[in-house]
Amino acid sequence: MLTRPALAFVNHVLAAEDWARDRLAGVAGQTASVEFGSSKWVVRISEAGLLEAADARSPVAVSIRLPDDAPLRALTDRRSLLSAMTISGSADLAETLGFVFRNLRWDVEHDLSRVLGDVVARRAFQVVKILGRWPGPGNLALAAAEYFGEEESVLARRLEIGSFCSQVDALREDLSRFEKKLERVELRSA
Repeated sequence: MLTRPALAFVNHVLAAEDWARDRLAGVAGQTASVEFGSSKWVVRISEAGLLEAADARSPVAVSIRLPDDAPLRALTDRRSLLSAMTISGSADLAETLGFVFRNLRWDVEHDLSRVLGDVVARRAFQVVKILGRWPGPGNLALAAAEYFGEEESVLARRLEIGSFCSQVDALREDLSRFEKKLERVELRSA
């Protein structure tokens, strides 16, 4: 569903960076799976150093598991996103992918200039940068995350999730003990 747009975007960014495509071309033909939430994308690295969709049943050289809050981390704290990934498989391919995606940058201003013209794109980009610093010590993305987490309760905090999981575990253990007691009572009454 999102595989094509995501790959198109990543390949668009890669197309502007010769060094990144050259680095990926060195591991051409290898596949990687990227898991996020309940979805799994399997991609193959082409000879040109771009990514292409691969069959989900293809053997993968490296598996990458993104944390569930990856989109938010991508906007607010990219380093924490990279450190929260779980990677298994080929060390060479993992290192190559890690290096490329740690250092890959999207030239937003250049893309805007193609649509809006150089002057308007420059001004728009400056306004976005100012808005990004607007709420004080954080930025607009952090403010949005706080709003949706605190005010709207759309996002669950890590502490709340941990507490919920602990409660579920305790309930499961209580139910197991109750079932064993019930079996003993039934055996005595039979």
